[in-house]
Amino acid sequence: MEIRNYIQEEMPRIREEWASLIRIPSISCKEEHKADMLRCAERWRELLLAAGAQHAEVMPSEGNPMVYGEYHVADGAPTVLVYAHYDVMPAEPLELWKSNPFEPDVRDGRLYARGADDDKGQSLIQVKAFEYLVREGKMKANVKFIFEGEEEIGSPSLEPFMIAHRDLLQCDIILVSDTSMIGKDTPSITTGLRGLAYWQMKVTGPNRDLHSGHFGGAVANPINVLCGMLDKVIDADGRITIPGFYDKVLPIPEAEREMIREIPFDEQKYMQAIGVDALQGEAGYNTLERNSCRPSFDICGIWGGYTGEGSKTVLPSEAFAKVSCRLVANQDHEEISRAFVEYMQQIAPKSVKVEVTPMHGGQGYVCPIDLPAYKAAEVGFEKAFGKKPLAARRGGSIPIIATFEKVLGVKTILMGFGLEQNAIHSPNESMDLEVFENGIVAVTEFYQALCK
Repeated sequence: MEIRNYIQEEMPRIREEWASLIRIPSISCKEEHKADMLRCAERWRELLLAAGAQHAEVMPSEGNPMVYGEYHVADGAPTVLVYAHYDVMPAEPLELWKSNPFEPDVRDGRLYARGADDDKGQSLIQVKAFEYLVREGKMKANVKFIFEGEEEIGSPSLEPFMIAHRDLLQCDIILVSDTSMIGKDTPSITTGLRGLAYWQMKVTGPNRDLHSGHFGGAVANPINVLCGMLDKVIDADGRITIPGFYDKVLPIPEAEREMIREIPFDEQKYMQAIGVDALQGEAGYNTLERNSCRPSFDICGIWGGYTGEGSKTVLPSEAFAKVSCRLVANQDHEEISRAFVEYMQQIAPKSVKVEVTPMHGGQGYVCPIDLPAYKAAEVGFEKAFGKKPLAARRGGSIPIIATFEKVLGVKTILMGFGLEQNAIHSPNESMDLEVFENGIVAVTEFYQALCK
C-alpha cells in the first residue's frame, strides 16, 4: 500500500493513539504527576510494540523512566536511533485555553492540546512512519528508540543513562523530531542549535532596607549597581564584552550566509507580530543571523526593593537577576559560565557584595549538510512537501543533542515538523494535521533513501 493511502486508512486509529498519549498529563516539573510519567512511558511501550518493535521496555533512570525499543533487520544495515521526549510543559494559565488542554480538540485543520506538537505529536510521526515500513515489509534499517521524560526540565538523567547504556544505544545516526520548519510551505531542516549558559545574580548592599531620603546618594543602591553592571555586558555595537567570549566563535561561512538570504523573511511583519517598532543587535549581521548563528546575552528577570501598590521610598538591601547567554558551536558553556562569573566580580564596586550562581547550560550543535543521512532527510522532505528543504540554524537550544555526540560520537538529523503558530509551551498548543501527515511521509522516505 502507498504511504498516503495507508495514512488515510489508519488515521482514525492514529488519532485515538495520539489522544491516549495527550490524555496523560505527563508534566515533569510537578511532583504530583510522578505517576503520570510512568503511565505515559508504559503507553509508549505499548505503542512501540504495536507498531512493530521486536522489543520495548520501560527502563529506570536516576529520574523519570526511559522507554527503549528496537527493531533489528540485519547486521551491517544502517542503525538509526530515534530520540523523543514524552514529558510536557504545565498547561497554565488554564483560563487562556479554548478547550481542555489534556483532551484533544480538532478544529480548523489543527489538533489542539498540550503536547499536540511538543513532543507527542512529533514523536508519533516517527512511530507511524516506522509502523508503515515494518507492516509493508519495507524497513531496511535497524531502528532503536529512546524516549525520555525529563526534556522540559533539562534532561538531568539522560546523560548518565546514556553512559551506562552506551553499548545498547550504539547507532550510525540519531533522528529527532522536536524542532520546527520555517513555514508550512517552506520546509526546512534544522542544521544548528545554539548552546546556553544561565546564571542567577545577587547584589547585597546595606544590612537592611534603608530610607532613601536619609541614605540615598551616600550608600550604594544594589538595584542601581546591578543594572549598571549588566549594562556593561553589551557594547554600543551589540557585542558581548565578557573577556575571551568570542575566542572560539567561528565566522558564518559565506555559503551558509547565502542560504540564510534565501529564507523568506519579511522584517516588517516580524516586527508587527511582536509589537516593536525597531530591531537591534550585533553590528554587521542581519536579523536571521543574529537570532540563530550569533551569540546573545539577555536579562531574563530582575527584582528587588518595593514592588507593591503605591509608593515606598526605600533603598533596598538586595537586588537579584536571572541572566542567560545563547552560545554558538565551539563555545563551551562551562568556560563561558566561569568567564562571566569572573567578569562580574571584576567590575563589581567595593560598595556591594556580588554573588553569581551558575544554574544550567548546554553546548551548541551544527550538523554537516553533506552527511548521507542529511541528504536522505532532504529527499524525505522534498517528496512529502513538494520542494527541497532549506538548511536553517535555529536560535533555541536542545543541549542533549550535543550530549549525544559527546557520549555516542554520532551526529543528529533534526527532522522537525513544528510551526511557529503551533504555540508550543503556550496556551492552545496545536499541530497542523496536514503537516502531521506530510511528516509521516517525509520520515518514511528518509528511511528508504538512507537504505538505497
